[in-house]
Amino acid sequence: MNPPYESPRALNYANFRSYLFARFFTTVAVQMQSVAIGWQVYAATGDPLDLGLIGLAQFLPFVLLVLPAGQVADKLNRRTILALCYLAELVCALLLLAFTLSGLQEVWPVFAVLVLFGSARAFSMPASDAITPNLVPRVAFPNAIALNSSFGHIGTIAGPALGGILYIAGPDTVYGTVGAILMLSVIMMLRVQLPATIRSTEPSTLHTVLEGLRFVRSKPVILGAISLDLFAVLFGGATALLPAFASDILHTGPEGLGLLRTAPALGAAAVAILLGFFPINRHVGRWLFGGVAIFGVAIIVFGMSEHFYLSLAALTMLGAGDMISVYIRHLLVQLETPDEIRGRVSAVNAVFIGASNELGEFESGVTAAWFGVVRSVIIGGTATLIVTGLWIRLFPQLANMDELPKGIRE
Repeated sequence: MNPPYESPRALNYANFRSYLFARFFTTVAVQMQSVAIGWQVYAATGDPLDLGLIGLAQFLPFVLLVLPAGQVADKLNRRTILALCYLAELVCALLLLAFTLSGLQEVWPVFAVLVLFGSARAFSMPASDAITPNLVPRVAFPNAIALNSSFGHIGTIAGPALGGILYIAGPDTVYGTVGAILMLSVIMMLRVQLPATIRSTEPSTLHTVLEGLRFVRSKPVILGAISLDLFAVLFGGATALLPAFASDILHTGPEGLGLLRTAPALGAAAVAILLGFFPINRHVGRWLFGGVAIFGVAIIVFGMSEHFYLSLAALTMLGAGDMISVYIRHLLVQLETPDEIRGRVSAVNAVFIGASNELGEFESGVTAAWFGVVRSVIIGGTATLIVTGLWIRLFPQLANMDELPKGIRE
């Protein structure tokens, strides 16, 4: 039962706790599955382009569905949407398990499952972003953002490491475990009870679907923040090539790959925990662009490294820099958006995030096939730094922002 007073600590609210742990378990499961898929596909083909196709298979359905999914999140119960999405991801894990047990020889069935997985993510991301303000009072929302990020990155730490260890017993062990964890996520999500809120009654037309995009365009600070993330991560998608780095350059196995995938989340989680106690209140623009610059430098160091522990350190710094921009962007997007269009605005944000992640993975795979994995990563890190400089000039209001918008620092 929620307390009768407005506590600034989001964990005091039972519905938020249920949502937080459901999201945490899903993150762990998805990260475990990502390690298994990457290693299984690269072991089968040895082609870095196939690592890029893993991202493309998820991105194409995602980018086609996410804007309509934003309107769904504004019209229907966001708790139900998330529970169904987690259930669809459970089906994906079971299909991967079935393919593996049947003696998978071709990789196209894996890509087909990832299309379904990308479709589920298209609906889950807007609903997940938009639901948080419905679970805590406004005064507790910055703390909720920090907790979401902390738990998400802790899951991203635990998931790859656990996936790499379990892969020693075989990919079927990973997929079976993922299925069990996702079932727990569905159960936890169904425990969430949302307060009565006004839902959009507008007819579903192209005009209403694009309302979120119009809102973002009307807010230069929000547009600058999310587009900076898009292009920085698009060019800096080094994590897609981790199986190739682990196998061919750092000469480690699946357990080493798990640690490499864990390192960015370790850096991000450490920063998220610090932000929970010491939120960014001043020099917001400098923090945002400084974080992205650190991200770009870390990518270049990783690309040049031939030593496992130096690579781990670079990836840890990469995650730390990225977390700063994630924190600021989420606060700008969520608290400056009316609840009745929050799903659609979250969908626009999700398009930028999805493009930067999955499309970035495809870009990395293509450039790796052209230039080699090392040159591909170094080029990507350099491009990230160039984008950072350009965005400082294109969005001076964002670069010079001192304090967060009124109402966020409550």
